[in-house]
Amino acid sequence: MLKKTAYLLIIFILSFILFNYLSTQSTQENQDTLSNASFLINKQSTDPKRLFLKTWRIVKSKYYDPTMNNQDWSRWNKRYVDRIKTQDDANVAIDTMIASLNDPYTQFLDKEEYKEQTTSIDAKITGIGVNIISLDGNVLIVSVVEDTPAEENGLKAGDIILSVNGKEVRGKTVSDVAALIRGKEGDSVKIELLRDKTKLTKNITRREIKIKSVKTKILDKTIGYVQISSFISGDVTKEFIEALTKIQNCDGLILDLRGNTGGLMPNAVFIADMFLTEGHIVSIVDRNKQRSDIDAQKKPYSINKPVVILVDQASASASEILGAALKENRKAILVGERTFGKAMIQRIIPLPNETGLNLTIAKYLTPKGHDLNKNGITPDYIVSYTEQDFLKNKDPQLDKAKDILKNLIKTKQQNHHELARLK
Repeated sequence: MLKKTAYLLIIFILSFILFNYLSTQSTQENQDTLSNASFLINKQSTDPKRLFLKTWRIVKSKYYDPTMNNQDWSRWNKRYVDRIKTQDDANVAIDTMIASLNDPYTQFLDKEEYKEQTTSIDAKITGIGVNIISLDGNVLIVSVVEDTPAEENGLKAGDIILSVNGKEVRGKTVSDVAALIRGKEGDSVKIELLRDKTKLTKNITRREIKIKSVKTKILDKTIGYVQISSFISGDVTKEFIEALTKIQNCDGLILDLRGNTGGLMPNAVFIADMFLTEGHIVSIVDRNKQRSDIDAQKKPYSINKPVVILVDQASASASEILGAALKENRKAILVGERTFGKAMIQRIIPLPNETGLNLTIAKYLTPKGHDLNKNGITPDYIVSYTEQDFLKNKDPQLDKAKDILKNLIKTKQQNHHELARLK
């Protein structure tokens, strides 16, 4: 592998070329490629009727299905335009109009929802620094972010959250509980926990949490492990490069995309390109049925290690772009469960009054032309990961990935030795 300094220089040059190329494309997934999502907020004020009409026109001209789900799109204009008086009227009218497309990925976002989304793009929140899941009705802490108020106050993976500021959370959704935990920087939040049948109460002061999307560690001395939890943040590619420098001396790589529901398509394309010197990465099909191929940049270098990718039923969208690109170009073996199957591409469109629109504008195909929508990727090795495995601190998918990678490393080393002997 190249030395660290030279390697980083090449990658940053590559990023400049690739992102300039992608910026000429009309297709973007969920967000524009902006490092600061505050630029996505349109603070221009307009009356509710104009907001409705602007949204109606944008959908009519840009939605990927020109038949608008086989309906006369003008009927929504006729139905609502003279009935909208307030912002709530506009919100209801736009939501109803969008729902007629029967597209779960096209959504109108009101001011609060849009603010929440741009916060995710910025990769910053104000809270305490925990990742949570819902398990059998309980809200469980699955990990604690380093150097955060949660870690400093002794919260641990496996703790069950009973209440937040006196409000019981059993049965609530993860997003509802996360909304209770987050809040104004400097304010305190009271968390009641259950740990090994013992109740604990923590008063924790919130502060800004910089979300890290990429984590890395070394397994069994020779295997580099990189987890990408999301492709949303504008910092993902930078974090991925930093992770690679930490494991550059490892013989193989496990790339964990489990639970990664997607984000910025260019992030996935950029990372896929780091492994490839030629071939298709992904193909885009627009509303006019025109297909555009995004290919790997031709170059004399790439990440040349055996790679195993972990996926599950939540791996979607940008995760599937990366997984399919490396699998179908024979650069990686996939282990886990069949992926979610989201092959529709959204563009986020800022609207007046600090609202926004996530609009499906195209779909993508894998390098071999497969449409993954509602089908997903079938891994090379199907391995399940149950709730009981989690509770017993077992990870059969990771264990399988390590076994496969060790064999790949051994084979590569044997081939290298044999080639050296023949020379």
